[in-house]
Amino acid sequence: MKLWEKGIPTDKQIEQFTVGNDRELDLVLAKYDALGSIAHAKMLGQIGLLTEEETTSLVDALNEIIADIVVGNFEIEDSFEDVHSKIEYLLTVKLGDAGKKIHTARSRNDQVLVDVHLYLKDELKVIKEQVKTLFDLLMESAEKHQNVLLPGYTHLQIAMPSSFGMWFSAYAESLIDDVTMLNAASKIVDQNPLGSAAGYGSSFPINRTFTTKELGFETLKYNAVAAQMSRGKAEKTVAFAMTSVAGTLSKFAMDVCLYMSQNFDFIGLPAHLTTGSSIMPHKKNPDVFELIRGKCNKIQALPYEITLITNNLPSGYHRDLQLLKEGLFPAIQNLKACLDIAIFSIKDITVKDHILEDKKYDYLFTVDTLNEMVVEGMPFRDAYKAVAEQLEAGTYKSPKATKHTHEGSINNLCLDAIKDKMKAAF
Repeated sequence: MKLWEKGIPTDKQIEQFTVGNDRELDLVLAKYDALGSIAHAKMLGQIGLLTEEETTSLVDALNEIIADIVVGNFEIEDSFEDVHSKIEYLLTVKLGDAGKKIHTARSRNDQVLVDVHLYLKDELKVIKEQVKTLFDLLMESAEKHQNVLLPGYTHLQIAMPSSFGMWFSAYAESLIDDVTMLNAASKIVDQNPLGSAAGYGSSFPINRTFTTKELGFETLKYNAVAAQMSRGKAEKTVAFAMTSVAGTLSKFAMDVCLYMSQNFDFIGLPAHLTTGSSIMPHKKNPDVFELIRGKCNKIQALPYEITLITNNLPSGYHRDLQLLKEGLFPAIQNLKACLDIAIFSIKDITVKDHILEDKKYDYLFTVDTLNEMVVEGMPFRDAYKAVAEQLEAGTYKSPKATKHTHEGSINNLCLDAIKDKMKAAF
């Protein structure tokens, strides 16, 4: 069944190519399509295009469909083009003429839009909650290990002293920026496009304010053309927000892989978080974090894929937009999976004490030494040269201690301020 069918059969090859994997992807949207239809039916009843009895029967039937979707008893067979045609078919079989009226004053264009917006709203909430859980875990680790010193690097060369408190809380604070991006994306998708029809509105006296409230949108996308143009823009905005989270996760995963290698040996992972080798019995590989890194790097390509699909499209609907779901929907599930496994794994990371007792880390404190000379009255450049001469002569004595007092430094991590910052962002 096709909603646009006029009795003229479509060539099978054309049908297969144009439908693609939409049936499979539309299962993700099925619940939201039914919810959008409930709001639409109630609105049609409110403006007199449906009788009270028709409205009630449609709402009841749609709630039954949602119940089937939730328990996994809903499918889109090959005889249907998409979720919209399947749901309309079910309503028509059950209710007759009342089912045929559900498409009054709308198009598949605004159906897809409202489905995707509702879906993205829900998924962004889930991702935000996962990010907050990860943030809390990182902050707990920062507090627990705040006094354990760690080498800091620039250019992958030993640079200045850091600490596990700094390391964990650095990633925690980075997640606040990611939440800000997620909030921005939520703001974009929290606009009701229903009622824009094919992209130019309707001659029916529909009440878009009613459906906006009914569906829980913050506002509506007033201009019908602007509503249609949000297709692609909403997906790209969400993709950019996801890449922000993915970028943080990927960098953290790379640190974990680096820090647990024998050459660094800063942290350890328990056996149940590692995998082995088919020929090297000693191997304990950080496959989990390598896959987090790889999956998150893949997610970071998504905005550019969406850009290339949508960049030169004029206003109005184009079938190209169907392809957006192919990249976005799996990426959302992958990001949630990466967040889940990171949350599961991070709490079991063990931190190595006394790392800086190794003599190769003595030079970490050269800046602290010359700064102490400056405090005692020596010009900075002279102190710099004096320490450099000690290093060259092999007479430099490392203090192996830190006295950093400014906000955000080793001995003043401002963990409570970072928590407050997340609370404000969330």
